[in-house]
Amino acid sequence: QVQLVESGGGLVQPGGSLTLSCAASGSIFSMNTMGWYRQAPGKQRELVASITSSRSTNYADSVKGRFTISRGNAKNTVYLQMNSLKPEDTAVYYCNFYPPDYWGQGTQVTVSS
Repeated sequence: QVQLVESGGGLVQPGGSLTLSCAASGSIFSMNTMGWYRQAPGKQRELVASITSSRSTNYADSVKGRFTISRGNAKNTVYLQMNSLKPEDTAVYYCNFYPPDYWGQGTQVTVSS
């Protein structure tokens, strides 16, 4: 069974930083893109950032310049460095590997003073 394990979520004050990590275990054959998504209460899930096997990146406008996605060199891992966090960043964050389409369990990020 393929499993994505996330870590790094928690509570942080506005202006603070967090780094999320996601590592996949099991048989993964054709994964090309890793991404981070988030869903805030009452809102639809949205793509935050993605990175391809060639390390091309894409960011939502709302996080551009504040968040950085990176891909591990030796393992099926992906990271999301979040700086200058705002209360509007509060959400459950999910990692995704595609194809074939694997999802993490979600980790809560709360930005509040």
